[in-house]
Amino acid sequence: MKKYNFNAGPSILPREVIEATAAACLDFNGIGLSLMEISHRSKDFQPVMDEAEAMMKELLDIPEGYKVLFLGGGASLEFCMIPYNFLEKKAAYLNTGVWSKKAIKEAKLFGEVVEVASSADKNFTYIPKGWTIPTDCDYFHITTNNTIYGTEIREDFDSPIPMIADMSSDILSRPIDVSKYACIYGGAQKNISMAGVTFVIIKEDALGKVSRQIPTMLDYRTHIEKGSMFNTPPVVPVYSALQTMKWVKAQGGVKEMERRALQRAKIVYDEIDRNKLFVGTVEPDARSVMNLCFVMKDEYKELEADFMAFATEKGMVGVKGHRSVGGFRASCYNAMSIEGCEALVACMKEFEKLH
Repeated sequence: MKKYNFNAGPSILPREVIEATAAACLDFNGIGLSLMEISHRSKDFQPVMDEAEAMMKELLDIPEGYKVLFLGGGASLEFCMIPYNFLEKKAAYLNTGVWSKKAIKEAKLFGEVVEVASSADKNFTYIPKGWTIPTDCDYFHITTNNTIYGTEIREDFDSPIPMIADMSSDILSRPIDVSKYACIYGGAQKNISMAGVTFVIIKEDALGKVSRQIPTMLDYRTHIEKGSMFNTPPVVPVYSALQTMKWVKAQGGVKEMERRALQRAKIVYDEIDRNKLFVGTVEPDARSVMNLCFVMKDEYKELEADFMAFATEKGMVGVKGHRSVGGFRASCYNAMSIEGCEALVACMKEFEKLH
C-alpha cells in the first residue's frame, strides 16, 4: 500500500533528495568516504556549503548585502539569538500562535516587548488585522505560517522599522521580497531539509546596533565571518538542503512551488467545505496552504477516532492534529504531490459514504 506523508515536521522530502543524501552517506562524490565522516573544512565539503548559500540566494532572488547562514539549534535558538543581536530597548511582535509566544518569551529576557496584536481570543484561528507597527521599536517580528493552527501570512508587509520573520514552515513556497526584511530564519525540516539545520537570511548592515556584549556563538557576525563554519556545521542536513533546493530549481522555482501549493490547498479545502462530516478550523482568508487544519463537525465528534484509524489504513500518515487543538492536519509542503491530496480527498469521501 502506498503511503502519503502529511507529517507537520520533520516532513516529506522529494524522493530523489532522500536517495541522493543516502548515497552520499555511503560514498560522497566517489571519494570512498561517507559524507558523515569527512571534514567539514575539506575541499570536498566546502563547495556544498558555498553552493547551498548561492542556491538559496538564487531561488529567493536575495539582494546584495545579505548573507545566508546554515546553523544548528533550530528556530528555538533563533528566538534567543534575534533579540540578542537586534533588541536594544524595545521590540514589537505579532502574536499568532505557539511559536510567536515562544519567541516573545525569549525576547522579554532582553528588553521590553510590545504585542502589536494577537489572535489568542479565538485560539489563533485568524490573522489579526488593523494593527500598527510602533516606530519606536528596534524591530518588528512575525511568524508567517503557524503549523499548529493552520494560519498563514502570505504577504510581505511594509514596515517602518526592521522586520524579522520566522518562516520555518513556508520558506520556498512562494516568492518573497527579501529586501523588506532585516532577517528571515527557520528550522529547515519542512520545505528545505531533514531535521538538524537552521537557515538564516540576514542583512549585514542591520547588525552591530546593540550595546550589549554577545557571546561568540550567539553573534551572527561570528557565523558570517566564518561562512557558517565557525564550528562544525550539520553537514548531512546541509547537503540535504542543497539537494532540495536543486530540486526546487529543476521543478520551476518558487513560483512553481506556489502554484502547486495553491492547487493542493484548493483540492483539500474544497473537500473540507463540501463534506458533511468535516469543517475547517481557520477563517477562510487566513487559511494556510502548508498546514490544512480541520475537525469533525460537532454532531459527528464521536467519529474522530474512527476516521483517524480509517485514514491510517488508507495510507494517510501524520494527519492527526496537534495535541493542543485536536482534529486533523494535512501538511502539504513542497514535496507533497497532487496525487497525495487527491488520495486524502478520496479517503474523506469514502468515510462520508460509510457514515
